[in-house]
Amino acid sequence: MLPEANWITRAPSLRSKLILLAKVQDEAGHGLYLYSSAETLGTSRDEMIADLHSGKAKYSSIFNYPTLSWADMGAIGWLVDGAAIQNQVMLCRASYGPYSRAMVRICKEESFHQRQGYEIMLHLAKGTQEQKDMAQDALNRWWWPSLMMFGPSDDNSPNSAQSMAWRIKRKSNDELRQEFVDKTVPQAKFLGLSIPDADLRWNEALGQHDFGSIDWNEFFAVVAGNGPCNSERIEARRKAHAEGAWVREAASAYAAKQAARRSSDSKANPQAA
Repeated sequence: MLPEANWITRAPSLRSKLILLAKVQDEAGHGLYLYSSAETLGTSRDEMIADLHSGKAKYSSIFNYPTLSWADMGAIGWLVDGAAIQNQVMLCRASYGPYSRAMVRICKEESFHQRQGYEIMLHLAKGTQEQKDMAQDALNRWWWPSLMMFGPSDDNSPNSAQSMAWRIKRKSNDELRQEFVDKTVPQAKFLGLSIPDADLRWNEALGQHDFGSIDWNEFFAVVAGNGPCNSERIEARRKAHAEGAWVREAASAYAAKQAARRSSDSKANPQAA
């Protein structure tokens, strides 16, 4: 939410603003779905939020990169949400029910987000040279972080094998990454944009694209909290949580009042209860 919310007030048209608002609202809902799923494992939401604010809990490395232009909204929708869908469609069939059911709705909404992002990139790529350059710059900056979203390579992933054994995941990090590259390269070609990878080429024998090495030092630095926007993102989250305390208190007070009223009504009229 934070990278994109930064552009709501700067969207180039009312239509763009409405679409981006809807997307940010969806993403807030996704967080709620997943917190609800995680609560079924016995940890309260308050505990999970506290772990996030303290830095104990990790979140996707992709959210720690800056959004420098409107084209970034397109690149995030097309690449980041596209990578998310590649991961999440598989999770709709995960072995843990609350998680897989949440993913079904999330995937439907992420499909909209990806189309919205690709539409932005298409408009820019078919626009003026300045707009096309803006789209290319966004692609250059978001390509490699999007590939990192699938996690470490299979031979260096501490959790992938266990997740597959438990049937949470059904494909490995490298398999998902390869599928994403093979789907995305033709989309970039249609836009007239260049993937920023000098080693990218079609491998006829394997029927897939070969691509360059990912900078895993960058990935692990971002995960460790040393990315371009890590401290900014967490601080914004803490600030929003603190400033929203009165809303949570008011909602709790209202819920308590309603519960007390229902209890009073049921005592006064037991037959209605």
